[in-house]
Amino acid sequence: MRYYLAVFLAVFGLGAPWYALTYPDQFRNFLISVSDTSDQVALVILSHNPKTVEQIKSKYLASNTSTPSRKVSILIVPGHEANYGGAEFGSLKERDLNIQLANNLQKLLQSNEHFQVFVTRSEKSWNPVFDTYFATGWQDIVTWTKAHHEEMTQLISVGSIKPVVPTVIHNKAPTDVAYRLFGMTKWANENDVDIIIHIHFNDNPGHGPNTPGKYSGIAIYVPEKQYYNSTTTLAVAESVFKRLSRFNPVSDLPGESTGIVEEPDLIAIGAYNTSDAASMLIEYGYIYEPQFVKDDLRKASIVDLAFQTYLGLQDFFDKNMVVSKSLSYDTLLLPYEWRDTSSMTTGSSSEIYALQTAFVVDGVYPPKDKKMNDCPRTGSFGPCTMKALEEFQNKYDITGEKGIVGPKTRSVLNSKFGISLVI
Repeated sequence: MRYYLAVFLAVFGLGAPWYALTYPDQFRNFLISVSDTSDQVALVILSHNPKTVEQIKSKYLASNTSTPSRKVSILIVPGHEANYGGAEFGSLKERDLNIQLANNLQKLLQSNEHFQVFVTRSEKSWNPVFDTYFATGWQDIVTWTKAHHEEMTQLISVGSIKPVVPTVIHNKAPTDVAYRLFGMTKWANENDVDIIIHIHFNDNPGHGPNTPGKYSGIAIYVPEKQYYNSTTTLAVAESVFKRLSRFNPVSDLPGESTGIVEEPDLIAIGAYNTSDAASMLIEYGYIYEPQFVKDDLRKASIVDLAFQTYLGLQDFFDKNMVVSKSLSYDTLLLPYEWRDTSSMTTGSSSEIYALQTAFVVDGVYPPKDKKMNDCPRTGSFGPCTMKALEEFQNKYDITGEKGIVGPKTRSVLNSKFGISLVI
């Protein structure tokens, strides 16, 4: 569809002289109509250079690690603004969680010499590059956005793109926030960015400020399949999703249960066909989930979510690459050393969180008759953990420790997942 205009211009250029001589009155009226709508016609002629899977994979393999401009370029966008917006639960603010995860992801990506990484903001302010870009190029951003909006309207009107109703309703961004989001995409196009990752934590209406909601799990939003950057985005998102969904439930919110959600209207991922980069928005779980609310789990869970995202990106570029030979597991929550007996009434959150993670790796968590949404890793020793513990003890012929992580169980856990294995 993106080549229709070029074909039309070629045909028009060849046929116009004949048409003008054969039907002079009609041709004159046609020129008048074109003149009257010159602005609209001009808006259609926009540059689209969507990244292909082959392009960014080739760039990774051929990247000159000493030349930043020749590396794979990744833009990380911590959702919302430094002092504004986002979900809140108790004293937690989504915008703060977003920057914490972004900073961890940035560090991981920068450890790979094939990547060049940009982050749009810190906890307190915009990155100076973006602060300047918004200040000096605001009108250009507005004009550019409106041009893409008009182009999309025209493509829909001629049937090149079919309108799609979103499956999930999202909050509408204030005008200035929306233009800053479009501005990030415009900057990314101008600076040859290959991948854009917007970082968010989810929420749903209908629960109190300190009362958890009923949904849980991750979701990744990608452009609707008619958009030019959709194919590449989907390929990257599938790789990241596979990693994230290994240890985390998939969102059970209606419309998100597929895990990867096509979306036509999210500005972050290229509304109006604006983004050339593979652009995705990741909801890393709901802000009220226990692993984010509990002080002793929050940092570990966020660090591991960043790590899973990094592994997913690395899988996309090279599935056979060993990320680090010093890592024995595909999670940073292991290895762990269990030292004390734990039960339903004892054991710290971090200890139980590591136990649940070890059970996932061992294949006994969640229990066979449950989904991860029924049994998320919460750091609490509930019925799901009890049942997984029973399966684990049966699997390794551990007797006499029903309902507790006693010496025999700890011995097996530490032999399989203990710190001593990697020292």
